[in-house]
Amino acid sequence: MIQRFIELGEGYSDIYELLELAKANEKRLQHMLAFHTIVKDRAVTSLALVMKPTEQGKFQAIYVCREGIPNPNITPNQRYSLFEETAEKLGRVIIQMDVKPSTLFPENALYYQHLIAILRLNHYILPLQ
Repeated sequence: MIQRFIELGEGYSDIYELLELAKANEKRLQHMLAFHTIVKDRAVTSLALVMKPTEQGKFQAIYVCREGIPNPNITPNQRYSLFEETAEKLGRVIIQMDVKPSTLFPENALYYQHLIAILRLNHYILPLQ
């Protein structure tokens, strides 16, 4: 099983692509996530979609807009509201969790490995097989 984060951007205009991916892949959509953290004294949120693994190749995509949206629990904002509306329309609950910021890792690949480990430990994605 290959599980990989696919970064779309930081959640400005690319948030609309993330929402379209959720709507267009409703049958493959497994989870909608919000990762909350602090970057440079700013409370920010990453929004992500976990897709069900493909049948052939056993690839599991996790699309993410990284650390560009204000934390909605502190500063309500339109971009997070759109994510909430999409989740409601699709009958999904947004899984929220506090995580370390990507700036603590020397490269983004290590940060994403860290998040994959958290998702596996919480049984949101399958363990390696």
